[in-house]
Amino acid sequence: MKPSSAGVSARMSRQASKDTAAELAVRRLLHAAGLRYRVEYPVPGMARRRIDVAFTGVKVAVLIDGCFWHGCPEHATHPKANAEWWRKKLDRNMARDQETTEHLVAQGWTVLRFWEHEAPDEVAAVVLAAVKHRREARKRRGN
Repeated sequence: MKPSSAGVSARMSRQASKDTAAELAVRRLLHAAGLRYRVEYPVPGMARRRIDVAFTGVKVAVLIDGCFWHGCPEHATHPKANAEWWRKKLDRNMARDQETTEHLVAQGWTVLRFWEHEAPDEVAAVVLAAVKHRREARKRRGN
């Protein structure tokens, strides 16, 4: 099955997959708080998968998911045109998200997933706390 039209396909392919407004807002807050991080960091051991914001030293992965593409329970929409194709595509996206999270957790990462509609200051506060916690744990272990 294919997208409903070439126009729809072209429009959807232009959707930002990185450096979205939500990602930029959170990154600005994290940077202002003194944190340094990697952007679009490859998921170790998984081709074509990226972490939006990665704290590699303490293994904290931050992923900010778009409501449409990742199936937000509050804001996801279900296209009527070519509904079966879209349902399969969006289901594959959600399965890939779950697989990526499980893989990272198995590798010792803390995975923090947020929706694009969440308040950037609240997201940044959770990330700051997780990074601080992982740094303190690493110090206790003597690493």
